[in-house]
Amino acid sequence: MRIHSLPIQLVNQIAAGEVVERPSSVVKELVENCFDAGANQVVIEIEQGGARLIKIRDNGCGIVKEDLPLALSRHATSKISSLKDLEQVVSMGFRGEALPSISSVSRLTLISRISDADCAWRVNADGTEQDFDPQPDPHPQGTTIDVRDLFYNTPARRKFLKTEKTEFSHIETLIKRMALSRFDIGFSLSHNQKEILNLKPAATESEQEQRIANICGSAFIENSVSIDFAASGLQLTGWVGLPTFSRSQQDMQFFYVNGRLVRDKLVSHAVKQAYQDVLFHGRHPVFVLYLTLDPTLVDVNAHPAKLEVRFREGRLVHDFLFSALHRSLANLRPGHAASRQPDSELSQQIPPVSSATGSTSSVVWVDPVNENSREQAVNRKSTFGAKPSYSTRPPPQQASLPLQVEEAIQAYAALYPKTEPKTQSAPQAMPLGHAIAHLHNIYILSETPNGIILVDAHAAHERVTYERLKQQYQNGSVPSQPLLLPIKITVSAAEADLAEDQHEFFNTLGFEVNRSGPETLVLRSIPVLLGNTDMETLIRDVLADLIEHGMSQRIQEKSNEILAKVACHGSVRAHRRLTIDEMNALLRDMEQTERIGQCNHGRPTWIELSTQDLDKFFLRGQ
Repeated sequence: MRIHSLPIQLVNQIAAGEVVERPSSVVKELVENCFDAGANQVVIEIEQGGARLIKIRDNGCGIVKEDLPLALSRHATSKISSLKDLEQVVSMGFRGEALPSISSVSRLTLISRISDADCAWRVNADGTEQDFDPQPDPHPQGTTIDVRDLFYNTPARRKFLKTEKTEFSHIETLIKRMALSRFDIGFSLSHNQKEILNLKPAATESEQEQRIANICGSAFIENSVSIDFAASGLQLTGWVGLPTFSRSQQDMQFFYVNGRLVRDKLVSHAVKQAYQDVLFHGRHPVFVLYLTLDPTLVDVNAHPAKLEVRFREGRLVHDFLFSALHRSLANLRPGHAASRQPDSELSQQIPPVSSATGSTSSVVWVDPVNENSREQAVNRKSTFGAKPSYSTRPPPQQASLPLQVEEAIQAYAALYPKTEPKTQSAPQAMPLGHAIAHLHNIYILSETPNGIILVDAHAAHERVTYERLKQQYQNGSVPSQPLLLPIKITVSAAEADLAEDQHEFFNTLGFEVNRSGPETLVLRSIPVLLGNTDMETLIRDVLADLIEHGMSQRIQEKSNEILAKVACHGSVRAHRRLTIDEMNALLRDMEQTERIGQCNHGRPTWIELSTQDLDKFFLRGQ
């Protein structure tokens, strides 16, 4: 056949295949137009899951009568006028193809009125971009778009729609996600004349948190902390869930770039790295985060439905997100209240953070928490009762600890010197209280002025050891001590080869491991931090991890996992009886350790029961 031009309606229907996937796609495009119109109230009416009716009304600026035909024509828009505008898009919609595409597969009616017009004007469209005949209408200021019988003229598309319940579920989820992006706008959603959502504009932080609670559940707010970071022209605000409050699915992860909801692999990777050693295996973090940056640094024109973006400085964004989340999780320590400092002080005080990939971020952490969110964060309780709080200062550096002569064969006594119990005179300095018992040789029972605390000794000691190993490993100075009697370890030939190949790697961990035969290793030095741990078992476990992780080039990427393994095997074991002094020493170290709320495997390390909780158990005061 000869080359020929396609009919306009067919062109719009082809475009609709990219823009209009299902009824929720129509809702997304139309609600984004409400945002750009400056509306502060959006009403969405749905019937039969959107297949019969999608009606969206706003109180925005409206469209003048003469522009109504253009609004329903391809590539006509008021939001950009040049390539320069396209390179710094600040509006939600800008392609100018949504309305004609939607009208080509439905019966569309557009009614709009500007503020100083005598009346509104109504036009009908069928995707042909012809025969527009505006008619007067008593509509108030704003715009209403009525979309009926979606895909009525494309039956092949219509038969791929799911059930009414499923399609409306997609619409409801979409509106909830969009409501989180614009707290200044009220939303009303109804289905088959039944109101489903009614969200009023949220101006204050408490109102915003109430909206989040309405959408994500009150448990999200109770188990999250608000963050506010800025550096290098980037700003990250929002709420992140505590590691102990996680999900089996990624269904409560909301990320917005300049107010636009996006799904981005770079963002997902940065979040995953930040949570990698505090989250229980198989679980996913929850968050509502807002990234604000110069529009010229992000390309929002990478996807027809604008669901994906491209960052011009991907590494900078990745390291910034990792640093912000990493620090917010690291500073969730018991009893450490945030101290607000001038940005200049923080920029000099806080060093860059190295991500798990080994790259170093050059961003500076500033303005971490505003006053209101900090006070609310301190007052919230986690799922396990722990009260999260912030500290902008890194934990104090701790000197290497001498080995104890008494009980030298015990791991904990080898790691920490005995500490004299402190009195009740300074409860603020000891938020984890004073140990009073070791229950079942596993749990530390501690008394505080506000109640009692239970600590899993092994899990807590594992986190303390792990954080110290990480710090020493990153500094390249893991202190080691020679063994009085070297330990011979019999391994397989493959394990011996691996140990010989990774000799330098073991040195960085504080071990001196030499090969003395085809299947024999000799351990001559060990890290001071691990004391008199069962080193033969530990070396076997580390070798097993190295074999599982693959070739040597992958070892550096897995170093934190191996350090976690080292820390786990080097920590005080359950059923090992601890003295009161040892338990108090562990509590004091916990108060100075980052991410102490979880062990290396994501399990909680401590819980708190207040006196009010105890009173409820025994019906006191009721």
